[in-house]
Amino acid sequence: MSKIIVAYFSATGTTKNVAEKLAKVVDCDLFEIVPKEKYTSADLNWQNPKSRSSYEMKDNPNFRPSISSHVNNIDQYDTIFLGFPIWWYVAPTIINTFLESYDLSNKKIVVFATSGSSGLGNTIKKLQESTNAAFVSGARLNASISKTELQNWVKTLKY
Repeated sequence: MSKIIVAYFSATGTTKNVAEKLAKVVDCDLFEIVPKEKYTSADLNWQNPKSRSSYEMKDNPNFRPSISSHVNNIDQYDTIFLGFPIWWYVAPTIINTFLESYDLSNKKIVVFATSGSSGLGNTIKKLQESTNAAFVSGARLNASISKTELQNWVKTLKY
């Protein structure tokens, strides 16, 4: 049986809620990707071209925000469920920081994202540039997803 972890970044708590439910459904470890500098509501204002998230995503997509948390013994995990909100149709660049912080050879990554309406777009393609792990699948999950819906989604995955 493979060892699994749900790793997630959540700026507002929405992705955290889904990640916690998912970790219970899969019965696995849970890890929060915490930025060294937390995001404020002003930082997340995508309508402000000078906001931190606008800078990171639109003006400087190669920027890598620092992370204050670290998975101990990542080698023990075979599969990583990786969750985040969708920003500008892709994962926030802190997810690239996370992926680039580890040797993920021989790991499988299952992406899940939260969004009001945006799909995954080029998310997986962009994330593949930051790791040598194999991406198994990906889905946008609603913030209000039920335990049964999560169980049904997980059953469809081949990880």
